[in-house]
Amino acid sequence: MQGKSVRRFGRVVQSVRVSVTDRCNLRCRYCMPAQGLAWLPRDEVLTREEIARLVRVMAGWGVSDVRVTGGEPLMRPDLAGIVADIAATPGIREVSMTTNGVLLADRLHALVEAGLHRVNVSVDSLDPDRFETITRRRELDRVLEGLEACARHADLGPIKVNAVLQRGLGERDVLPLAEMARTGPFVVRFIESMPLDADGAWTAAQVIPGDELRRMVHARWPLVPAGRERPSAPGTSWRFADGRGEVQFVSPVTEPFCAQCDRIRLTADGQLRTCLFAQYETDLRTPLREGADDAGLAAVLAGAVAAKPAGHGIGQAGWTYEGRPMSRIGG
Repeated sequence: MQGKSVRRFGRVVQSVRVSVTDRCNLRCRYCMPAQGLAWLPRDEVLTREEIARLVRVMAGWGVSDVRVTGGEPLMRPDLAGIVADIAATPGIREVSMTTNGVLLADRLHALVEAGLHRVNVSVDSLDPDRFETITRRRELDRVLEGLEACARHADLGPIKVNAVLQRGLGERDVLPLAEMARTGPFVVRFIESMPLDADGAWTAAQVIPGDELRRMVHARWPLVPAGRERPSAPGTSWRFADGRGEVQFVSPVTEPFCAQCDRIRLTADGQLRTCLFAQYETDLRTPLREGADDAGLAAVLAGAVAAKPAGHGIGQAGWTYEGRPMSRIGG
């Protein structure tokens, strides 16, 4: 199947998030429990060759942007090879990665050599104690080393810092994080807390709305609106009025952007999700391993995308989420 495939509601799939592992070396409160959550058996995880083939099928179907995610993608030993395969796929224009940054300093050069274009690093606090409270690991220094390594690669820009801030814990981190965008080559993205924790403990009371976060930054350093990077971008961009950097606000709970979404997600065990909050998945691993040809796989993809609902429904009466935790979906 060649060319773009238009979703229902007029949306066109152009981007895929590819989770290469569910394993992670942190235990962030909004994602994983303190203990437990067994990893996927290795024989259920897609191989490098299987990932490359599915990306090739998606590229023929119109996908041009691939973001590699986890769990923590840097825990996969063959990640550089996976990135190289994706970057060499005809039709793929950009390969990016979301990482917690703990292993980034040691592996970044090989990934850039393999064809990685952009990096998003998750940093929810610059205070070592609060970072440990959030992630249950004392690894902030290594994360910051990873960011410094990114800053030395001029061809990686823009380098984005993802910050998920929760009510009662994250308010003190807003201004220190925003200042990163003023003093370094980083775009800081403030992301609302979402109901994707493995404990199922999320409540709307934990959400600091994006507009509230924006007002907090604006009160210290005036901001001017800069729209969205592209129509399908999840975040709204704001530049500092004095010209010293940019921040973004991603507000899936209070300001859903479903109408512009152009993304699909491939889990580490080969399930296709058409929404981060989807209650259902489409199995691609089974037909792939049973010998389906590219046309057959493309037909499965098209059928899944055609069934995507108009929106995620968070906050609507009766809404519940009983799907995978974030660590098994990919950011």
